[in-house]
Amino acid sequence: MFLMPLFFRPLVRLVSSLVDRPVVSVTTILYYSEVLPRNLNLERLIRPDLLDQDNHLFHFLINLLRCFW
Repeated sequence: MFLMPLFFRPLVRLVSSLVDRPVVSVTTILYYSEVLPRNLNLERLIRPDLLDQDNHLFHFLINLLRCFW
């Protein structure tokens, strides 16, 4: 029960970013998980502000993708 406040705000932030700007959010996740190549054209789609310390779900998704690719 004590984990609910920790993941409620990141969940709302993840869902709102995926609904608001889906391409930018998915590109950011794939870029930082090293699935996409390092390219200057892709860097304009990356939003590093999504990866602050409190956004645990973005970090979880990135680390999960790093494990499988």
